[in-house]
Amino acid sequence: MKKKVLAVLLSGCMAAGLLAGCGGKKEEASDKSADTKTEDTKEGSDKGGDYNFEVVVKSFQSSYWQAAVQGIKQAEEELGVKTNTTGPNAESDIADQVNMLNNAINKNPDGIALAACDQNSVLDSLQSALDKKIPVVCFDSGVPDAPEGSVYATVVTNNGAAGAIAADHIYETVKDKIANAKKPVRVGEVNQDATSANITERGLGFINRFKELAEKDGKKVAVIGNDYFVGKVENNGDEKSADVIIEVAVPAQTTVELCATEASNIMNKDDTIAMFGSNQVSAEGVLTANQNLSVLGSDPEKNIIAAGFDAGKTIKAAVKDGTLLGAVTQSPLMQGKLSIETLYKICQGETVEDIETDGYWYDSTNMEEADISPNLYD
Repeated sequence: MKKKVLAVLLSGCMAAGLLAGCGGKKEEASDKSADTKTEDTKEGSDKGGDYNFEVVVKSFQSSYWQAAVQGIKQAEEELGVKTNTTGPNAESDIADQVNMLNNAINKNPDGIALAACDQNSVLDSLQSALDKKIPVVCFDSGVPDAPEGSVYATVVTNNGAAGAIAADHIYETVKDKIANAKKPVRVGEVNQDATSANITERGLGFINRFKELAEKDGKKVAVIGNDYFVGKVENNGDEKSADVIIEVAVPAQTTVELCATEASNIMNKDDTIAMFGSNQVSAEGVLTANQNLSVLGSDPEKNIIAAGFDAGKTIKAAVKDGTLLGAVTQSPLMQGKLSIETLYKICQGETVEDIETDGYWYDSTNMEEADISPNLYD
């Protein structure tokens, strides 16, 4: 079964600030008339390949980011611009990423594309970019509390909806087991962090939808585990009286090995019936835990039913052989490409908007379909 998460352009974002930055034309947009905008656009066109863009990704630890860099390079070649991409060793190396972002700002580039590891740790840096009139485009993960005017556009999957669609598929598979259970059952979720906007939105999207579906069927639900996620759930319930316990785990650092440890702790419990890994690293952590436990599979009466997120060889193989029920894929290549294209448009004086890229549920039955297979990177 194929379900498209969302593919819509959000309306009206940052139109008033788009003519600041790029190629030395860094006046305030509020002072510009339509005639000035036309003139600036022409000057930008003459500049062409002289645009220099800095890109700061979350890390290079997964093939997800390698796919994003491919998209960045595609845009670089097609537009004739120059890009320089940096990123920390792991997505938990937040201080390192902030230093890289500050270094990028100090280079006074024509624009910066940013995938923030921690949505709150980059706020001062974004203010610095705003003060220097350097346009910033966020991709993969937004910064909701960014200083006003600092982020011109955000290129992301609708992560709340993406998490919800994973919950839809898992719940459909285990709902009979929940209905017939004579004692409480447990659903585990592993999130690689509780700091980035995309992971937190996705994790909460899964939790809230699963909770909604179970409560609609008359079950009491409790959400336990990581304080951030528990605190963000409205009416998070009482574990002692719950029919369904959603346990949320976050490792100390964003590694597959530590995600596997967290997953093992949940999968070892006799009442666990389902698992969700909310990105490539955490989904691979669930699969790594299963190498020792051998509890995942497609039969809800015998196995723990699990779903993942993103792609990569390990996840694709697990979906294909039925170890995973399925996963939700994004398009990191397209996000990387669109972030550079958006910076280019800003420098050309064009109006830009937030962009929500496609996301799809995939399983062993639809992996080869035309709108899904191109997004299943290795």
